[in-house]
Amino acid sequence: MLGFAVALVGGPLLTWLLLALRSPESITYEVLSYQLLVVIVALVGGLRPAVFTAVLSGVTLDLLFVAPQFSIAVQHPLHLLALALYVIIAVLVSLIVDQAARRARAAQRASAEAELLVSVAGNVLRGESAVLALVTRTREAFGLSGVRLVAVDGEVLARDGEPVSDGRSTTVPVGAAPDGTPRALLELHGGPLGEPSRRLLEVIVAQLSAAIEHTDLSATAREAESLAETDQVRTALLSALSHDLRRPLAAAVAAVGGLRSLHDLSDSDRAELLATADESLSALSVLVTDLLDVSRVQAGVLAVSATRMDAVDSILAALDELSLGPSDIELALDSELPPLRADPVLLQRVLVNLLANALAYAPKDTPVTITTRHVGEHAEIRIIDHGVGVPLERHDSIFQPFQRYGDTDNATGLGLGLALSKGFTEGMGGSLTPDDTPGGGLTMVVSLPLMTKPLTTEPLTTEEVSE
Repeated sequence: MLGFAVALVGGPLLTWLLLALRSPESITYEVLSYQLLVVIVALVGGLRPAVFTAVLSGVTLDLLFVAPQFSIAVQHPLHLLALALYVIIAVLVSLIVDQAARRARAAQRASAEAELLVSVAGNVLRGESAVLALVTRTREAFGLSGVRLVAVDGEVLARDGEPVSDGRSTTVPVGAAPDGTPRALLELHGGPLGEPSRRLLEVIVAQLSAAIEHTDLSATAREAESLAETDQVRTALLSALSHDLRRPLAAAVAAVGGLRSLHDLSDSDRAELLATADESLSALSVLVTDLLDVSRVQAGVLAVSATRMDAVDSILAALDELSLGPSDIELALDSELPPLRADPVLLQRVLVNLLANALAYAPKDTPVTITTRHVGEHAEIRIIDHGVGVPLERHDSIFQPFQRYGDTDNATGLGLGLALSKGFTEGMGGSLTPDDTPGGGLTMVVSLPLMTKPLTTEPLTTEEVSE
């Protein structure tokens, strides 16, 4: 429409100007002036108004500038040929200009689409959601006041900006569910979009549909992974319980049954049966206690009695409990280490678990090393072994309950030692992290806060210690 308007307004104005400047030799620049008008109209409005201008300017040249004037008759045949060539050339020029303009507009749209997608990709690489990034860039690209992506059930999946006060908006369906209904609706709050903007909007809608589908697939995959992990834990628990609980329970039952038998037993047989029952019931007690402690840690209700204590006391108590001597353990303790704020009982259990684990994997001729040092407002206790170590990708999984690194049988317990140690340490406000031992092996680092605040008289819960 703008091209036709330029032709209908510019044509008469150009004709008036050329008539005012007309001379017998001016036919050349008159033809070129109308040719320029055709090119301008082609640039503004495309092919159709340019062809209309070419025909109209040819008729105007015949009527007003070619003898006889004010008549469509042509005095010389060459003038008729010149007019025909002018119209043909004007049409060809308008066609070429129109194609160039279309290609320029297509390149501009492609550049805008590429810029939009690159911007979205950059946001996603920086950790943003692809859906939110697309919604944000849509509002910026079209200069809208607000954009919302709403699920069919009314849930707002992403939004940027706010709706306009007069309620002007455009709603576009995004994606398609298996039943044919759209997956979501894209609400564009602001003025109406032009045709070029709608082409870009089609690209955005296609990308949003792919992003939503990817999000749904990711959620399904995470749910399946969670179910698989839960099933793996359940399987590991049942497998461990089937062996580790059944074995001491069966031994205790057999021992008690032997003691209750009517056959005469010697004093040595009776003592052996009593020792077997005592050992089996003690093992059952430890296993059940570990299971209960794991449940309390996971529920966040572990009771912690924080007190002022010396790290050396817990280290020596753990060594005594495991009956370890200088041939088993090397000590490199900081004699100036300030007192810790920790639970002595829980810390001793942490150290016992870590030492037992280190001794199980350390070479027989290489002792395990215990070191302490002061790091900022924390103290570190390091349990260092020179065994096979643990790959970096397994550093997190070794703390999962019912996991025993490198084991395929059920002869080494329920696999709760490291899980409990991590839970107890974090319950005391510290951290337990694995590290690689230089030269091979695993180093477990227990970091606990130093005593910097006065003690309370009441035991602290896990949440209070964390705060």
